[in-house]
Amino acid sequence: MKVIYDPQTDSLTIILRDVPVKESDEIRDGLIVDYGDDDRIVAIEMLDASENATDSSALLYEIKGQAMPITA
Repeated sequence: MKVIYDPQTDSLTIILRDVPVKESDEIRDGLIVDYGDDDRIVAIEMLDASENATDSSALLYEIKGQAMPITA
């Protein structure tokens, strides 16, 4: 899994699987879900991400209840 924030486009992308995208669906205004050939989710993209985040300069990554802060 990969999380990418692009400050030039102010978009946040979460890539779940590294496979080609078959189709994309904007499920809400500014929230796009990409699907692979098997119709499973490949990635999720949020447009205008800084408007939806409380602190766009920090990321908290959590695995099984263990928080690991990541700062830019």
